[in-house]
Amino acid sequence: MHFRQPGGALHKFVAQVPLAVAALLALSACSGTPQEDARAKPAGDTAVVAPGKPGEPARTLSPDEARAAAPVNAPNSADFAYTRMMTAHHGQALVMTALAPTRASSRGVRLLAERIAASQRPEIDVMAAWQQRNGADKRPEAPHDHGAMAGMATEKQLAELRAARGKQFDELFLKLMITHHKGALTMAGTALAEGNDLMVEEWATELVAQQTTEINRMVRMLKEQ
Repeated sequence: MHFRQPGGALHKFVAQVPLAVAALLALSACSGTPQEDARAKPAGDTAVVAPGKPGEPARTLSPDEARAAAPVNAPNSADFAYTRMMTAHHGQALVMTALAPTRASSRGVRLLAERIAASQRPEIDVMAAWQQRNGADKRPEAPHDHGAMAGMATEKQLAELRAARGKQFDELFLKLMITHHKGALTMAGTALAEGNDLMVEEWATELVAQQTTEINRMVRMLKEQ
């Protein structure tokens, strides 16, 4: 019995099968899923897409370029000025609120004074710690008249508040504290516009929200006097 050898096209197909299988195995070994390929790339090779300014296209930056282009959040002179002046500003508020328990006739005024003191006293401590942590004592401090700060009561006004009792105290306290709070809003607005420290920005933003609410409450209370 004689067997015929595969010939022609059939012989070529049989001979090419092992080669094709080997090629497929090699390709599978070199290719992973997109997620695996992404993990295989060094982190330093990842490009960063930075949005462009209005009307400008986005830019593709290397990690080093992205780090160099990132904003620096180091405190600047506006941040130091805000924490220094707001510490003094809060200090006067504590002087005024300390008079309310023995002089105010309105329970609402006494409670308001208590809330203001409870919020501003710890803020003074936090700002003092921030200044120490950021080396405020090593920075030259420009001469500044604290009495000239926005919203600060004069010594004469404080003397009048100390001498007042009952409804007279309530009315004068509300008027002075409304002005005091509005001055704080002005200072916070300057810090938000010119400052650079993220924590100071957060404090100023919170102050604006809180003291705006308190101003509105005091205006209503004053109308009820």
